[in-house]
Amino acid sequence: MRALTSSTASWLAAATFAALMVISGGFVAAQSTPDSENGRYSMTTIPEGVLRLDTRTGTVSTCTRNGAGWACYAVPDERSALDAEIGRLQAEVEKLQGQLAAGPTVSGKVDEPLPKSDSLKKAEPKVAEGERKIEIPLPSDQDVDRVMSFLERAWRRLVDMANRVQKDVSGKI
Repeated sequence: MRALTSSTASWLAAATFAALMVISGGFVAAQSTPDSENGRYSMTTIPEGVLRLDTRTGTVSTCTRNGAGWACYAVPDERSALDAEIGRLQAEVEKLQGQLAAGPTVSGKVDEPLPKSDSLKKAEPKVAEGERKIEIPLPSDQDVDRVMSFLERAWRRLVDMANRVQKDVSGKI
């Protein structure tokens, strides 16, 4: 066998391409367009029913058969949601760029390091703050009575529950 030259390889590729075009043209001619609306819809069967493509608008719908007949529901178009989000983000970027351009400029040297300080260390109390007293209001008698009655009810329930468990375990129901 001898090696192919570039002109022979080009001629061979062109002949192969032409043969494929003739064969595929026969397949395309063999497929006829649906009679409904001049081939507007392209149908593909799926396990749930039929997937319908509107060739004019590009919308995709899933059609399923129910008791009343066929029902088609549009498949959500993620592209329109993505385009809307891109538009929103572009508007936000333009707004922020406008705010940045209109905002005050920083003057002076900006390369200076910030002063170091311990954020966890509490500041020394001032003399005036040291003399202040904190007053916490005590609960009223009514508040104490409410808390005590709640605790009594909770304790009684706990004791009753313990007695029931003990009876169940000992078999004295």
